[in-house]
Amino acid sequence: MARLAQLSRVQLGPQCSSPPSNEFSQQKRQATMAELAAKSDDARVPVTVLIGYLGAGKTTLLNRILTEKQDTKYAVIVNEFGELGIDDRLVRRRVNAEEDIFEMNNGCICCTVRADLSRILNKLLQPGMKPLDGVIVETTGLADPAPVAQTFFVDEVLKERARLDALVTVVDAKHALTRLGEIKPEGVENEAVEQVAFADRILVNKCDLVDEEQLQRVEAKLRSLNKLAPLVRCTKGTGFALDFVLGVKAFSLAKVLEMEPDFLDEDGEHQHDASITSVGLKASKPLDMVSVNGWLTELLASKGVDIFRMKGILNIQGQDRKFVFQGVHMLFSGEPLEAWGVDEVRESRLVFIGRNLKFEELDAGLRDCLA
Repeated sequence: MARLAQLSRVQLGPQCSSPPSNEFSQQKRQATMAELAAKSDDARVPVTVLIGYLGAGKTTLLNRILTEKQDTKYAVIVNEFGELGIDDRLVRRRVNAEEDIFEMNNGCICCTVRADLSRILNKLLQPGMKPLDGVIVETTGLADPAPVAQTFFVDEVLKERARLDALVTVVDAKHALTRLGEIKPEGVENEAVEQVAFADRILVNKCDLVDEEQLQRVEAKLRSLNKLAPLVRCTKGTGFALDFVLGVKAFSLAKVLEMEPDFLDEDGEHQHDASITSVGLKASKPLDMVSVNGWLTELLASKGVDIFRMKGILNIQGQDRKFVFQGVHMLFSGEPLEAWGVDEVRESRLVFIGRNLKFEELDAGLRDCLA
């Protein structure tokens, strides 16, 4: 089993503000990007952005890409909503070198840590750095794709070095209709809807969890939001060729501007649902497996509706291997991962994302599981 990727931590700071865009600057940007896109020998590094709501299967897809494309030189940027990162540790193989995997925590890539995305990409792609075949960005499940995509067109330096190849949206077939139909407070966007509407490719994942009738309802809803993006069904991120999502040159600025004329306006507002929060937990002592299973089972039975996503890497007493668990609402699964490293700190890390979550209650439940 390959070792977990060692991350180069990114120190986060406040979002950088930019001068207001005007009509002339927007027209100039559009003309420049059209000229660059027209070049058949475009040497800019392609960037694939994986988007999709919490628990849709983005990390599973990323793992597959990195496993099957080991001869391809990718840099990976992983963004998580809370301050405690888990997804980066679920990327199971080292990507060429330590500095090629970057973690962006404690904020959403579409707003609070968006400036870091531009900074990291410019650092990776500056002259003199080792050549890359591509960059893959895995966003948090709460990301609005429009501001993320905008980064590649408003940064004057970055747009000369990188091109947005495609926004790939992964959809959880089991929970898609609930997420897409959710009514948000006034002024708050439904991120799940935006993620589908802006998609260049759509993967309907977890098809094994629903019947054909529901799949057809899901696909009809997706088509009502996005009639153009090619769509395929899959299970655990498999069942399709990776050239469906990589190197497709699918992102179209003209299409986006037709859908959202203010796309290049850097002063556009973006507001998350404030009722959704993230709780991160740590435990340095080993956990009792029976107690953990009982705690999580009871937790999902009582609060599963409000738990949109939970995930963790656990240090179980008497086991030399890490135990990984993931859950979406009432669905829960776990499996052993690779062995703990000789010099690695054996620490359990858990993240819960949802509504009405209380740190004190969750932390007490974890402490009750200590061996």
